[in-house]
Parts: sequence; structure tokens; C-alpha cells
Amino acid sequence: MREPISVDGPLSWRNIASIAEGARLDLSAPARQRIAHARGIVDSLVGRGIRGYGINTGVGALCDVIISRENQRTLSRNIILSHACGVGDPLGRVETRAVMTAQIANFAHGYSGVRTETVETLLALLDADIMPVVPSRGSVGYLTHAAAIGLVLIGHGSAMQGTEKLSGGEALARLGLTPLQLEAKEGLSLVNGTPCATGLAALALARTERLFAWADAAAAMTYENLGSQANVFAAWPLGLRQSPGLSAVGAGLRDWLAESPMLADTAGTRTQDPLSLRAVPQVHGAARDAFGQVAEIVDRELASVTDNPAVAGSPEAPEVHSQAHAVGAALGLAMDSLAVAVAEVAAISERRIDRLVNPLVSGLPAFLAGDGGVSSGYMIAQYTAAALVAENRRLAAPASLDGGITSALQEDILTHATPAAWKALAVVDNLELILAIELLAAAQAYDLQPQVRGKAQRTAALYRRIRSAIPAYRDDRPMSEDFDRMRRLMQDPADSTAGRNPL
Repeated sequence: MREPISVDGPLSWRNIASIAEGARLDLSAPARQRIAHARGIVDSLVGRGIRGYGINTGVGALCDVIISRENQRTLSRNIILSHACGVGDPLGRVETRAVMTAQIANFAHGYSGVRTETVETLLALLDADIMPVVPSRGSVGYLTHAAAIGLVLIGHGSAMQGTEKLSGGEALARLGLTPLQLEAKEGLSLVNGTPCATGLAALALARTERLFAWADAAAAMTYENLGSQANVFAAWPLGLRQSPGLSAVGAGLRDWLAESPMLADTAGTRTQDPLSLRAVPQVHGAARDAFGQVAEIVDRELASVTDNPAVAGSPEAPEVHSQAHAVGAALGLAMDSLAVAVAEVAAISERRIDRLVNPLVSGLPAFLAGDGGVSSGYMIAQYTAAALVAENRRLAAPASLDGGITSALQEDILTHATPAAWKALAVVDNLELILAIELLAAAQAYDLQPQVRGKAQRTAALYRRIRSAIPAYRDDRPMSEDFDRMRRLMQDPADSTAGRNPL
């Protein structure tokens, strides 16, 4: 069993993704001390009657309404109930775990002021894999998703343990816990900050990193099949363009295609290849560079306090600071950027698929069908890829510019970070499907080569792996079933790593 990941310093996006997939999370002793210290500051603020947003005032446009001490618990409870107005299909188990992990990480900085018991209840749900049911739609920022998690903490809402649906009260009882009675500020802290966007962003990064490795593999197989030129990925000419991503992709392609007999046979037959083949290092590399920038932003967000207000000082000298750190502008822009980069990799993959199935340029049987006319082969698979690329083009429109006005002009600029992360995940899902189609088409192309020629060592190994799971296509079954099989192969940890080698 893997060692648990401890919240001591800031978590990274890789930590969030690992915990989302099932790794355990522990709170370190220093993190517990920071949480308890911040709670002591909130208690002091309450005791001294120092005004603090959402502590002893209303929220949003009601921020100047003073809440009496006896009503501050009611305020916290009411914030959870009133903000839990999300709609649509729920987040998946992994997505919910990611959001909850990011919440805990934010509280562990020690500036939010929630009680240790509240964080421990979140941890207990995470450890038992009892996941609150979180509607996926209806958020302009973070409120509705987080409120659905908060519902379970107070015994409302619902949760899933495997396939079993539980009420919030039943979920807590299964852990030997009773519903929390939230104290001052806890209701606001539970719905506040950017953990929803950050958690989803971490998953988008993890899935993108895996798929970018598969994109290089798919490009190498297609490149080899189409009789391309052997030296276009040589290190020195690629190095004339300054790009870490380009260099990494070029090195990877050289490794994939090393000593390919197929490429040796076609060397010198063309002056240059079409861009969807020749420009793989430039396009995939640029996407990797964008990925690196986004990953840095997400890690900075995880290292940041995104609660509002933040509490500081000490119980003897308490401070409360109303800032706008819960505004996820950086995340919204980053997720919009990632969606565009992923969509670009998907678009060039679809162009390579088209070249594989088009007899005018491939030199292979039309649509990779062994019995053209009677069989359509991969004709409509390319249609599917084209449709998904078109969908990505729509999804890649920036969410961060959507804007809007809420709460009676008090919240009059919205950055839509959580929707930006959600649609980035949708673009990533489409990339996975498109790459699955390209990998299957490339495997089929090997089967239909007019001459029996050796493949490069790594492409041959990947071809064998695909064929061990998915036989050649002969219009003898629904093709979508092959897509699903290929996706499962791509998702198998034994066949894909976070690094450059999908085997």
C-alpha cells in the first residue's frame, strides 16, 4: 500500500490527482496546529465583536448587515443550505475527491478559521471513500459545488459509497459521526475559495500529461505508416527553435522511430512531409510548453490562501482581512489556455487520421478497409474525430471572459474558474477519444501495408499491445466498442505513465 500523502507544506497538483485516484491523505501535526490557531483567532474576533465578513455580517450584498452572536451559527448553516443550488449530473467520484482534497489543503494553510473537527470530518469522508453528491452545473465560481459537500457535513444532502446512495446523516453515521453544528465563519469558509477549480484543474493536468505522451506515440505510428522522411526530427535543426516542449517531443519521436526499416525504405522520396506530420514537434511541443505554464499556475494556487476573509495575528491580537483571494482569475485563464492547447493536439491528430484513411495520400486501401465498397472501414471513424474536433473548438471559447453580475452589484465581475476547469476536462475527454481512433487506425494501417517491412522497436511493441487487446477491424462489430477498448488500454497504469513512454 502506498504511503499516505501528508498535508504539511502546500500540496502539488500531482498530489491532488493522486489522492483523487485513491491515495490516502493525512494532516500533519503542524497543519493541525495551524488550523487550530486560526480557529482561536476567529473565536477571539467573535468574542471581541470585531467586524468580519461572513463571521458576524451577512454575505454578498448583505455584507453590511451585522449578525448577532446568537445568530452566527444559524448564518453558517444557512449559507450551506442556501448556496446548495447546483443542478445537473453529479461530479464523478474522482472529481469530488479532487475538490475535497483541495479544500482540506486550503484550510491547512491556517488562515480560514474552520475548526479541526470540520476538517477531520472531510478527511474521514475522503478516507472512507464516501463522496458527497455534487451537482456539476450552476456555478459561476465555486459556491454551489462546495455547498453540496458542506451539506453532508451538517447531515443534509446525499453521498455515494460505491454504488450505494446515502443521506448525509447516514453517511456520517457510517463513520460513527454526528452532523456538525457549524460555528461562526465555518459556513462561509466551506463554500469559499478556489478548491473546486483547483481540484478539477489538477485532474485536467494529470489526464493531459498522460494523453500528451499517447499523442506522441500515435503520431509516431502514423508517421511511420505514411512513408514519411526519417530525419525531420533530428536534434540539431529542431534546436534552432527555442522550446523545451519541442525538444522533448523531438527526442521522444526519435526514440519511437529509431532504426525504423519502414522509414529507411522511404527516405528521400519526398522533399518534405505535410504539416500534420512534419510539424508534430512544433505543435505537440507548444502544447507541452503551455501545459508547463498552467501547471506552475495551479501549483501556485495550491500554495496560496484563497479564503475570504483571511484571519491572521493571534487570539490576543486578532486580524481579519477582506481581500478578493477567492476570485480565481488566474485559474480561469490557465484552464482556458489548457483547453486551447489540448484542442490543438486533438486537431492535428484528426488531420493525421484523415491522411491515414484517404487513399489519395496514404498509398493504402481506401478508409483502411480490406474489402473496399463492401466495407467502410475507418471512413466514419474519421467523421467522429472531425465532430469531436469541432466540439472542442466550441468548448475552447474562453470561460474566463463570460463575466456576469451577481449579488445586487456587489459581485460584479466573475471569472468562471470552475466552469473553465470543467470544460477543459471535456476537451481532454475528447482528445482521448480522438487519439484512440488514431491509434486504432494506425494499427490497421500496419496490417494493410503493401509490403511486409519491419517497424521501429517501440512502435512494433505498441502495435502488438494494441492487437493483443483489439483485433483488426473488418466491419464485423460496432466500431465504438473498439474505441472503448482502446481507451481502457490507454487508461491502464501498466500501459501509461506520467512520463514520455506509454508502455
